[in-house]
Amino acid sequence: MLKRLAAVAATFVLASTVYASADEWGEKFKIIDTDGNGSISRTEWEANWTKLKIDPAPTFTAMDADSNNSVDTDEWVTAQKMVKAFPEGCKSSSESWCPKQY
Repeated sequence: MLKRLAAVAATFVLASTVYASADEWGEKFKIIDTDGNGSISRTEWEANWTKLKIDPAPTFTAMDADSNNSVDTDEWVTAQKMVKAFPEGCKSSSESWCPKQY
């Protein structure tokens, strides 16, 4: 019974971490989407990406999967995954392109 309770508690902790991260990225999307139309244009990205304090920040071209010069919320979620995966890839790599802090 105690193991099951611990497992349930761990699930809630992990779930809240994921939601907090998603909420944080949702707020970042709003910072960049200055006209509030639900997508980020290349102009909005170039004018505001430094406000995100993301290192490394994905390029607009990498996020714009359908090449329509706009990043929608689905593409934004994919970019979030790219940013999280980058440090993990660097930890297992000795390539010179990886920042030293990873």
